[in-house]
Order: sequence, then C-alpha cells, then structure tokens
Amino acid sequence: MKKIILSACCILLFSQVSFANDTNIAVVDLQKVVDNSTQVKALKKEHSTKIGELNQIISKAQAEIAKETDAKKIVEIQDKYTNQFNTKKAEIDKMYSGKLANIESKIKTEISNKAKADGYDFVFAKSVALYGGKDITADISNMVNKTK
Repeated sequence: MKKIILSACCILLFSQVSFANDTNIAVVDLQKVVDNSTQVKALKKEHSTKIGELNQIISKAQAEIAKETDAKKIVEIQDKYTNQFNTKKAEIDKMYSGKLANIESKIKTEISNKAKADGYDFVFAKSVALYGGKDITADISNMVNKTK
C-alpha cells in the first residue's frame, strides 16, 4: 500500500514539476542497501539468538507441564510461562525495533550526505523511478557499512 501511495506521489510530483536540464537525480535500491548492511545482518543474528531464548522458555514450559498431573497446577505453570514469554518477547521486539530504526536513520543520513556532497537535487528509491537517475546504491552501501 505504501509503495502505491509513494508511486502516485512521484507521478504527481513529476507531472507538477518541470525539471531544468541541469537537474541532478540519483536513485538508491534501498532493499539492496539493507540486505548488504553488516549492521542489519548483525541485528538479525542477535534477534535469532533472542528468539532461541523464547524457544527455551517454551521447551521448559512443555517439560514442566508434562511432569504435572494436577490440572490446576498445569494452568498455573501455563500462566507463569505465558507471562514470562510475553515479557521477554516484548523486550526483544522493543530492542529490535529501536535498533532497526537507528539503522534506518543512519541510512537516510548517508543518503542525505551523499546527495549534498555530489550535488544531487533529488534522490529517489529505485523502486519508484521508472527511468533515469544515477544509481548510487553501491556508494550508499559502502558508506553505511563503514559507519557503526
């Protein structure tokens, strides 16, 4: 849905704005930048480890429930582990979202820095540009991977 809206905005922008011959436009394949980001790869690895911790909670709960025969105690065990699981998952999700937002901010900053340094008037996502523009994806990927 966001891509449709973004595409429509770009079409409207292009139909409303007349570009001069000296307009300098660049495009960036954001998905490729994200996929090549060492920071994103490290975050995914960390997230996978944390998901493993959630799986351990589930395993412990299953083992403890399997040993129990009293229905009331089984419900108590389920509630205990459900609360523990939900708390841990909320922490993981909050951490992941925060770090991902930080990485996204760094990518946007690098794109802005590159645009200013090279005199680009516009930088569009490659997915919304039908034609033209200098592809600066590799430059942005390198810049993102150099900053920590």
